[in-house]
Amino acid sequence: MAEILFPALFLLLAFGLPVAFAMAISVFLAISFASNYPHLVVVKEMFAGLDSFPLLAVPFFILASEIMTGGAVTQAILRLAQSFVGHMRGGLGHANVISSAMFAGISGSALADAAGPGTMLIRMMEKGGYDRPYAGALTIASSVVGPIIPPSITMIIYAMQDQNVSVGSLFMAGVLPGLLITAMILLANARVSKKRNYASGEPMPSLAEIGATALYAVPALLLIILIVGGIRFGVFTPTEASVIAVFYALVVGMFVYRSLRLRDLPGIILRAALTSGAVLLILGAARAFAWVLIIESVPQFLAETIISWNLSPIVFLLAVNLLLIVFGLFMDPLPGVMILVPILAPISFALGIDPDHFAIIVIVNLTLGLATPPVGSLIFVVSSTAELKPSTLVREMPPFFLALAAALVIITFVPLLSTWLPTVSGF
Repeated sequence: MAEILFPALFLLLAFGLPVAFAMAISVFLAISFASNYPHLVVVKEMFAGLDSFPLLAVPFFILASEIMTGGAVTQAILRLAQSFVGHMRGGLGHANVISSAMFAGISGSALADAAGPGTMLIRMMEKGGYDRPYAGALTIASSVVGPIIPPSITMIIYAMQDQNVSVGSLFMAGVLPGLLITAMILLANARVSKKRNYASGEPMPSLAEIGATALYAVPALLLIILIVGGIRFGVFTPTEASVIAVFYALVVGMFVYRSLRLRDLPGIILRAALTSGAVLLILGAARAFAWVLIIESVPQFLAETIISWNLSPIVFLLAVNLLLIVFGLFMDPLPGVMILVPILAPISFALGIDPDHFAIIVIVNLTLGLATPPVGSLIFVVSSTAELKPSTLVREMPPFFLALAAALVIITFVPLLSTWLPTVSGF
């Protein structure tokens, strides 16, 4: 079945079929031509992939993100970021990066970062004298931290594939790598802004103004503390945290910022349902795809083969980085996690690599694929919202590719970045 599965998948992707349909159809073809299993098993496995209590966190976090975006939270975060760095050279670019990092603590999704605050920041940067293609490219790069800084939908899915990690430990493991990526993008923006003279005309705000802006943003930022702190201290599970996030977002939007109306809720719920449906369809198809691999003993065969090579952990991690970078060019993170983690995680564990460290390497690698052609979803989201050709955005990306690559190298060779917080947090 595997001999049919992979060629069918790549051929269907080459024809432009959506990932979920490409995976599901390739499983149907593999079963039709190379097994005696009934076709109903594909539907059964897709349903089994979604029949999970922890997976409920995905639609609830998506809904919380939509409510917070519709409840003036985005504007509060933008104002706070701009008050800190808006007066500096490249200040609006810095505000873009910092606001994406803060919004990542609410959304858990790179695409939500790009479509939410990213859209507004592109317009602000263009009015401030920045080239629109550069503003779009910076938004693509800064949105990468969405699935890395907790909460993270990708981390929830990863924890379901690897029994050696928990959602809580991954949430803690992602904090420092996410901040490192943010810092590297800030450095890249500072360098480009100096070269192109993207100077800010805004005066430095007074401490009183910064304090007032920070106070206005506190209700939005408290959600991050509520989610991460509640999980860390065992007050609630990640799934329960996602439900609490929805209720908190409703209270903040309707009674604190008072920008959310009851008439807005049907549209918000519809957008969250459509996004959740797309994500869950991919997960169901990936589960069926992974089932074929397991039936064919592909993970076991690859694990035994690679372990027999007696690779050192460093060489293995370098090989994994190359594999994931190439894989990420053609596939989104969620199906990538579903397909690759059951194969690679046991090998890394056998080689003595810390599970949290390896998880962050995988998640960062696959997330970078969202910002790289030819299939980078972030590129197409930003090109649509900014009304720019994808090729125009890609031409502005090299400084950020270098920054992201440097961050990946540091994350790979400094395990402490990924393991320190989970250790001190008791995970």
